[in-house]
Order: sequence, then C-alpha cells, then structure tokens
Amino acid sequence: MASWNARSPSIVEYFEGEDFYRCGYCKNESGSRSHGMWAHSMTVRDYQDLIDRGWRRSGKYVYKPVMNQTCCPQYTIRCHPLEFQPSKSHKKVLKKMLKFLVKGEVSKGNCEDDPMDSAMEDAVAGDFALINKLDIKCDLKTLSDDLKESLESEEKKKEKSSKKEDSKESINSQAIEEKLGSGEPSHSIKVHTVPKPGKGADLSKPPCRKAKEIRKERKRLKLRQQNPDGAFKSFQAQSQTPSLFPSKTKSNQPKSLEGLIFESLPEDASHKLEVRVVRSSPPSPQFKATFQESYQVYKRYQMVIHKDPPDKPTVSQFTRFLCSSPLEAENPPNGPECGYGSFHQQYWLDGKIIAVGVIDILPHCVSSVYLYYDPDYSFLSLGVYSALREIAFARQLHDQASQLCYYYMGFYIHSCAKMKYKGQYRPSDLLCPETYVWVPIEQCLSSLENSKYCRFNQDPEAVDEGRSKEPDRLQVFYKKAIMPYGVYKKQQKDPSEDATVQQYASLVGQACSERMLLFRN
Repeated sequence: MASWNARSPSIVEYFEGEDFYRCGYCKNESGSRSHGMWAHSMTVRDYQDLIDRGWRRSGKYVYKPVMNQTCCPQYTIRCHPLEFQPSKSHKKVLKKMLKFLVKGEVSKGNCEDDPMDSAMEDAVAGDFALINKLDIKCDLKTLSDDLKESLESEEKKKEKSSKKEDSKESINSQAIEEKLGSGEPSHSIKVHTVPKPGKGADLSKPPCRKAKEIRKERKRLKLRQQNPDGAFKSFQAQSQTPSLFPSKTKSNQPKSLEGLIFESLPEDASHKLEVRVVRSSPPSPQFKATFQESYQVYKRYQMVIHKDPPDKPTVSQFTRFLCSSPLEAENPPNGPECGYGSFHQQYWLDGKIIAVGVIDILPHCVSSVYLYYDPDYSFLSLGVYSALREIAFARQLHDQASQLCYYYMGFYIHSCAKMKYKGQYRPSDLLCPETYVWVPIEQCLSSLENSKYCRFNQDPEAVDEGRSKEPDRLQVFYKKAIMPYGVYKKQQKDPSEDATVQQYASLVGQACSERMLLFRN
C-alpha cells in the first residue's frame, strides 16, 4: 500500500475517440460517443480531479462522454450528504427493511418507490464487450523495468544538478512495478460503454414530500446560492454526532437518516443485517475470503435481472469489471480510517451476502460504481436502500476527514427515465459540461426539458479554469524516459500525434496532464 509521501504516479494510455457506438439507453445503433483511456494505475487525487471533469471509470477503463455529440448526454451528479433529508419514498424503503428485519414481513407486489433494480447502474451493457477487447496481454514487465530505469536516471540527474527544480513527490518504484505487472493491453482500440435502459421517476414533478420539508429545501437552496462552496456549518454540526435514538421529548422532529437506518432491533428480531466494507484493490484478506460467494451473487444477478446466459458472467469478467481498479490504496494521516481507494460494501443477511455496492473512496467524496444483489431480495428495494446507506457512510467518513463531504452517483441522464431517479437525492448538483462548475439541479431541469445538451453555467464569459494552457508541460513516458511533451514532440514526425495529445490534454486539464504519465509507444 502506497504511503502518502511516496505515491507512484498515474500511468494512462489514451484512446482517441474514433467512432459512434450503439447506445444502451435509447438503443440508437450509432448514437453514442465517448473518449477513453486505459489506466494502468491512478492516484485518488487524479481520479477525483478527473470525475470533476466528467470522467468515470469502469474497471480500469476511464471514459468521458462527448457531451455535445452523444445521443444521451450523461451529466456527472453529486449529492450533498450533510444536508440530505430522506424523502417520504426513501423513508418507506427504510421502514420496509426494518419491518422485514424485526418481523420478517415481506412486501407484496412491485415496489413503486424503487425506480430501478440497481441504484448505481452506470456500468454498461457494452462493458462486457469492452472487457473482452481489452483482454490482451503485453509485456508490461518490460514497461515496468523501463519506468524504473527512467525514474532512477531522473534521480541521478537531480543529485548532480545544482539548480533546484520544482520538487516532485518521491516515487515508489516497487509499487510502479507491481501496478504495471497486471498484464493489461497497451494499444489503441475502439471502445465505448453504455448502461441499459429502463423506466424511472418523472423528475418534471417534485419528489413526494411534506410542505414543511419543501420549505426547508427552499431555504437550503437559498443558502447554497449565497454560499456556493456549500459550507453549511449548521448542517455539519448536526452531522458530527448523529443521534441513533432520538429523544422522546422531541417527538415532533423527524428522525435523521441514521436514526431510520440504525434503529435498535429487539432481541427476538427475525433477521440480522450487517454491512461490511472490504478493500477490493489491492484485495484484502476479507475480500479474498468472500470472493466466491460475492461472485455467485453477481452471477445470479446478471442472469435473472439482466437476462445474461449462464456462460456470460464469468469470474474473469466479474474480476475485470468490478474488482480490478486502477486506484492506488492510500492512507494519509488526515484521511478516513479505512483509507482511500476501491472497496466493496457487502450486505450480510443472517450470515450470507445478499448485495454488494462497489464504491471508490476519494479525497472529497464517496463515488458509487455499481450495485448487484440476490434477486430473491428484490422486494427490499436494495437499489434505494444501498444508496441511502452509502449517503450515511459518506457522512460517517466526513466525521473522520472533513474534506470528504460529497456522494457521487455517477451519471444523470435526463433523457433516460431510468436514470432520472438520481435527481431525487437532494440537494444535488450537476456538472457543467463546458466550464466544469457545479450547478444545483433545480436550476438545470428546465433547460434539460428543452434540450438534451445544456451548458449549465449561465455566465457567457465563463471558461474552463482548469483547461490545458501549457500542453508542452504535459508528462509523457516514452522509450524508458519521462519527458515533457515539448521535448517528446520534437522526436515525432506523425502530425496526427500532436492532435491526439492535444485532445488528451484538453480533456484531462492542465493539473492532471502535468501529474499523470501519458504512455506512448
């Protein structure tokens, strides 16, 4: 596990966007388009910055929709856990779980409150084809040795030089060797990932809430407009010590999210639910011990919910899709106790796994990747329930690391009914696809009703502040050496090379282009 002071760099291979692909939302055969790159490794800081520019990972593949060209624009959405109040429908799901645990009661019929079968279904139908395409071996041991040699050479140059250049964090060459020894491909391919379609809540109508709650939300929105950084000290103070058992003298106050989730059960309760967070990459002993059981839940979920044939959800596919991650495990002194990186949040009912939420814990957020569950427990609305548990988890982590104060729900697709449900976890923001600033979702919905693609930032003069301004400072790893792009391009004769690198720089932004190593062969 990398220490905070000796992190190895992110290493990526950029795949130039080449073609249109079949859309899993609207079924358009050639309507979807995205940019993508393969991440051999990635620091949590770099990935946090990338998702704040509209990127998203699926396994080790990191992709960004071409928003003004794709048929179903996908806007990054984040929720504010510290200010979140469960809606009436959310409370019904939590109470349904409580009744099941206490009395074993099973709800009959379809649950109208669960807008989709999987809360964070951003990983795609096309993912499986993608994983097969990327399942190509290359000599990454050589790449590892080359990088190690390059880093050692750089260190010697620094020692000889009397001038002090801008200091960079030391690099753990052993960690680099491990991450590059994963046997993943290093060549250009055409890939795109898209979720499956479905039905969902109509966000043109407000969530079902009491008038009092609506008035509170209006007040919160007003405060957020006055304080765009979202520093609601009163809400943070309330979240520091959540009351799991509210005082009876305050019976007129609604229960907190924690109060609804962690309500005490009688000794003779019918069932016992336990949630465990285990690190998936690198795999912890707990993750390894439960791997087969977790995989069986995933396999059954894919076969029953997504109608996959038995031979499709293989162990290899499961591993590459939901277990492999480019994120480096990091444990900084000011971070959460569990550290940063990729995890599986396992839901254990009476000693067996019934659901698993795949999540990333990053410097500023809990980012939800995917959810799969045992179809026999669909009646518990596990998609909604797991999302509420992840929001509560983000609040818990905020108590340990104050800068971690958001819950990222993946992509919001207004044109797809199945994905609109995410807008019901409020307060929440959408990411402007042009200036990469966050805008309250309430201010975006009217624009999205008129056009699929929207620039949410209303300031016509505003620009992308993190854009690539000095592409020559971009870091390239080429022929056993790390060099600025300004040096690298002098060795190249292919004019298309410059266009590709410039495109990469514009998409990842200046900061990431200077920290991450762009691998070129």
